Amino acid sequence: MIEDGDRGFTLGDGLFETLLVEDGLVRRAQMHWDRLAAGCAVLGLPAPDWGAIATPKLTEPGRFALRVNWSAGSGGRGLDRPKPMRPQMSFVVASSPLPGPARLVTASSVRRNAMSPASRLKTLSYLDNVLAREEARAHGGDEAVMLNTDGNLACAAAANLFWIAEGRVFTPALDCGVLAGIARAQLMAAHPVQEVAAVREALDGAEAVFLTNSLVGVRAVASLDGRALAPHPLVGSLRAALEL
Repeated sequence: MIEDGDRGFTLGDGLFETLLVEDGLVRRAQMHWDRLAAGCAVLGLPAPDWGAIATPKLTEPGRFALRVNWSAGSGGRGLDRPKPMRPQMSFVVASSPLPGPARLVTASSVRRNAMSPASRLKTLSYLDNVLAREEARAHGGDEAVMLNTDGNLACAAAANLFWIAEGRVFTPALDCGVLAGIARAQLMAAHPVQEVAAVREALDGAEAVFLTNSLVGVRAVASLDGRALAPHPLVGSLRAALEL
C-alpha cells in the first residue's frame, strides 16, 4: 500500500523540461533551467539548486531527448501541499530521431484554457495534449492543432505553431494559452514574427505552416486537415537559422 505518494504522480503537481542532447552536448540548457525556475515562481514551488543535482552524463553519439521532471514531492493525501515542501527530480532519456514534415489535424474534442496558468507552463499534467494528439492520429495526422476556449489558435500538442501569410510570419500570442517555447523565442529573435489572436480559418489562406520545439527546431507541415501544403523556402531558411 502506498501511504505517501509523490504529488507529481498523484496530482500532476510539478513541471518538466525536455532538452535535446546531440553527440553528448546538451542544447540550450540554461534557457531550459531559466524557464523551469520561472515556472516554479508561478506555481509556488522551490526552484532546483542545480549545483546540488547530479544530471545524467550522456556521451554516446546520436540525438537524445533528456526529460527533467521536477515534482512537488511527497505530501500525503489531499490537495494541500506539505510545509516545508521537498521537491523531487527525476530524469528520463530516450532516443530522438528527427521526424519528417507534420500532418496536422485540428482537434475538436479538447481545448486549451487560456485563463489557466498551466496553459503557459510545462506542467506534469499534459492530458489535454495527449487527447488532442490521439484525436489527430485517429484522423490520419501525426500532430494536432489546438484551439483555446475562445476558439482562437493556440499551439500544437507538443510544439508552437507558426504560419506564413503574404510573406509575413505569424504565431499565436502567449495569452492565447501558449507555452513560451525555447525554439519559439529563438525563432522570434532571428526573424520578425507577429503575435496574434487568430481563428482557425487564418490557416486556410496560409502559404505555409510550421512548428517549433526544442527537439526538432523548425518542422515543416505537409498537410492540414487533409489539405496538402507545398514546401516554402522561408521555412527552410528559418530551420537553418535555428540550427546555428
